[in-house]
Amino acid sequence: MQNKKKIKKIVEKGRIYITATFNNTLITITDEKGTPFLFGGCGMHGFAGTRKSTPYAATVTVKSTVKKAMDESALRDVDIYVKGIGPGREASLKAIRSMGLDVDKIIDITPIPHNGVRPPKIRRG
Repeated sequence: MQNKKKIKKIVEKGRIYITATFNNTLITITDEKGTPFLFGGCGMHGFAGTRKSTPYAATVTVKSTVKKAMDESALRDVDIYVKGIGPGREASLKAIRSMGLDVDKIIDITPIPHNGVRPPKIRRG
């Protein structure tokens, strides 16, 4: 059996994708091209059930994931992409701001329906 060692990738400039749903907050850290190298979710940090959907859980998750990226990959400059309208949205942005990263831009990529789904047939009585 071969032991495969994970190669440490130095990424000074990257992107942070935050997906804030009503039940969870997920964070993915990628390089400039969009290749993910680090991922974190509220469940990975001991939160389960209703507690996953709290702003505190989002703060803890984002802080530990970003700290790991800063320590292992020397991450310094980031663009932040926020998706969703969950309770962890503002809390995660506040946590990133407190970490001391250089934030170039914050972009909202929440999908917005332009026409929505087709309405049901009219009831005949």
